Amino acid sequence: MKAALLKAKGDTTKPWLIAAKTTIGFGAPTKAGKASSHGSPLGTEEIAGARKALGWAHGPFVVPEALLTAWRAAGARGKSEHQAWAKRWEKVPAATRAALLDPVGPVQAKALKAAIDGFKAKTAIETTKKGTRNWSEDTLGVALPALAGMIGGSADLTGSNNTKVKGQPVIVKGEFSGSYIHYGIREHGMAAAMNGLALYGGLIPYGGTFLVFTDYCRPAIRLSALMGLRVVYVMTHDSIGLGEDGPTHQPVEHLASLRAMPNVYVLRPADGVETAECWEIALSTKGTPSVLALSRQTVSNLRTAHTSENLSAKGAYVLAEADGKRQVTLLATGTEVSIAMDARAALAKDGIHATVVSIPSFELFEKQDAAYREKVLGTAPRIAIEAAVRQGWDRYLRPSDHFIGMNSFGASAPAVKLYEHFGMTAGKIADAAKRMVGKA
Repeated sequence: MKAALLKAKGDTTKPWLIAAKTTIGFGAPTKAGKASSHGSPLGTEEIAGARKALGWAHGPFVVPEALLTAWRAAGARGKSEHQAWAKRWEKVPAATRAALLDPVGPVQAKALKAAIDGFKAKTAIETTKKGTRNWSEDTLGVALPALAGMIGGSADLTGSNNTKVKGQPVIVKGEFSGSYIHYGIREHGMAAAMNGLALYGGLIPYGGTFLVFTDYCRPAIRLSALMGLRVVYVMTHDSIGLGEDGPTHQPVEHLASLRAMPNVYVLRPADGVETAECWEIALSTKGTPSVLALSRQTVSNLRTAHTSENLSAKGAYVLAEADGKRQVTLLATGTEVSIAMDARAALAKDGIHATVVSIPSFELFEKQDAAYREKVLGTAPRIAIEAAVRQGWDRYLRPSDHFIGMNSFGASAPAVKLYEHFGMTAGKIADAAKRMVGKA
């Protein structure tokens, strides 16, 4: 192996691949080369045989002096460089040092809050329909100037993920002053690299792909959660609403899968205001990665009255209370909140008082006290609406309640046609509510 490494290092004209072929359990008398040497202890006799075959005369947990000396020498090689770095670090201004240690310190947090609040006020009066991926891009336009440590990117889907704002410089070979990375079609590699950026410190990495491709990112997302890293996963095309790309690209089980993972915030905003609030949550939260599930299809703004309070940070809140005594509660996330609002209006014409609850984050809602959760959910019959599978929703649905969503893969058609085909329309919701309150 040493000879191969020296030969490869000596030839700078081409890349080298060294295939190091090994035998599992090498030296074990009867278990070498067998799966039994991997999944269970070798045992006393096999260990004794391996020691003899390898010429290892030292006792358990004994590190021979020669090896110890060699490893300590290897560790000492960087001592002078570390000392030089420590001296340079001492000379770094306190403000710069603080920003490197925490990219969202008090000053940055105040700037971010002001930027998001101003954006929300502007967005609340916006009448143009947009996909939440587009609202996300708009939010990035105000968040990036407030937080110098943000490093964005996409796994070859920049134009679809809307993760790059106008004028944002790209990091390229030989020029690293930019703040955007074109990762190429390597979702897992992107997610793993973002973990490394977050571990380095001073940086908040965010990167995009389609929500269905979180399957490729999952091991790295899990490590983000295990290590408690502030990494933002911008996952667009979040439901069957992406339309004609069909069931291979339509994520029906992915929200449930991600919600099942500990220490991850799954944030699915309903409109532009919630999208801004979800970005504020993701950027402000230490120790927890966030997945922003964003839509391709357009939605109207539902939060038309500005408030500086981040309502999405509660996980769920009453978006529209019943005009009279609450008779049914409509629970929804993402673009399905708009459908719930249309159902509420339809029910009102029939004299049925419906409340709409937006739930951008199950995880954050679970952090609220029981009294708040009970107040939001109420005691009236409940209908949950989400263009995904039911798993996870039963924490909020009682046996007599109802779920309207997916129990199969999607199909290829325009978004409106798909929602009609799978029964996720205001009319179907209203019909279910009428049956539940005895007015069908």
